[in-house]
Amino acid sequence: MRIFTVLLLLLVAQIAAGQSPPKSTALPAGGQRLNVQPEGQPPTQDLTSLPLGKGLPVMVRVGLYFQNITAFDDNAGTFNGTVDMRLRWEDPRLRYPAETTPRGFQEYRGPKADQKLKEVWVPRVALTNLKESQSDQTTGLRIFPSGWVEVMQRTTGQFTIPIDSGAFPFDKQTLGVEITVSRETTGEASLVVLQEDIDFSRSAQDLSIAGWTPGLVNIKRYTQPGWYGEFHSGLVVGLAVARDSAKVVVPVFIPLLAALLIPMLAIWMNSTEAGEFVIDTFELGNIIVGGLFAVIALNFTINAVYGSVAKGDNTVTRLFGLNYMALGLGLAVVVLLYRYNVPMRLFGRYVQEQIFVYLSWAVPLLAFGTALAFILVAAS
Repeated sequence: MRIFTVLLLLLVAQIAAGQSPPKSTALPAGGQRLNVQPEGQPPTQDLTSLPLGKGLPVMVRVGLYFQNITAFDDNAGTFNGTVDMRLRWEDPRLRYPAETTPRGFQEYRGPKADQKLKEVWVPRVALTNLKESQSDQTTGLRIFPSGWVEVMQRTTGQFTIPIDSGAFPFDKQTLGVEITVSRETTGEASLVVLQEDIDFSRSAQDLSIAGWTPGLVNIKRYTQPGWYGEFHSGLVVGLAVARDSAKVVVPVFIPLLAALLIPMLAIWMNSTEAGEFVIDTFELGNIIVGGLFAVIALNFTINAVYGSVAKGDNTVTRLFGLNYMALGLGLAVVVLLYRYNVPMRLFGRYVQEQIFVYLSWAVPLLAFGTALAFILVAAS
């Protein structure tokens, strides 16, 4: 009986010693409950914050593919098209065993990609020269075992671009897409381009634009000023296009050169007999006035068709200026030489006749030589 009692007491003592005190549920100072992580599980990470594993700034690689260009209006400075933008960066927090993905990456498309992008950090990148809102946008996401993230975004819309008409109609324009980090500063995220991204940035082989010939894609970096003296990283990915000048030279330059003949006719149509002019000044003056109205009408027509030409200094505006100068010179010859015979009154009939002969070939040579120089400089 004593042995049984002793054994019972030992059993009760062991049970009492094995019990632990309950965990305290008291709130810490400040009144907030602590978030205690269950034992055996890693602490939860905030995947939407900046990835700091590789240091700052996060290098975001950018590539842009021009899928198609449906319209290009150089007068309005806009083009319509579809572009594929590829963003790539490394986030060590997203690494996972490679054997879990037979394809070599996790892929999300459409709504699933949009939902996944809300759960991880993504640089807030905007196409800043996209006019209004895009008409269509599709997103794809790939996450690789090494932690590399690739976002592919296809956007269809209208983009605004600056137009340089200085070499019109032999000009080349750049259909650029401005890509800017709108949230993170240059110290947090920076857009970069490596050789692989340059190879990706090109136009589709079947891309065509009416009146233009597509060329190579060029990339330029820039910084966008932000708040508090900070800056945001940006890129301009532009497709170079050259105007088909053969379709413009004939309807533009031939009328301009023909108009240049009008003041020349006012000079050539007169003649001298014994140092005096034969043709009545009134008739030649009508030619100059008619030429002035013709040049004004031609100026209005060309500016209506090629609105961008009137906005800057180019070959067409220079030829118009040359036409107005030639008309002014022709009018001066008609009034001073043919009407009032100023050289004859000052220096005699012989001098007036020699001045007339000189003007008959010097004025046309100077006018058409200058016009040809304007055209050759623009074509070069």
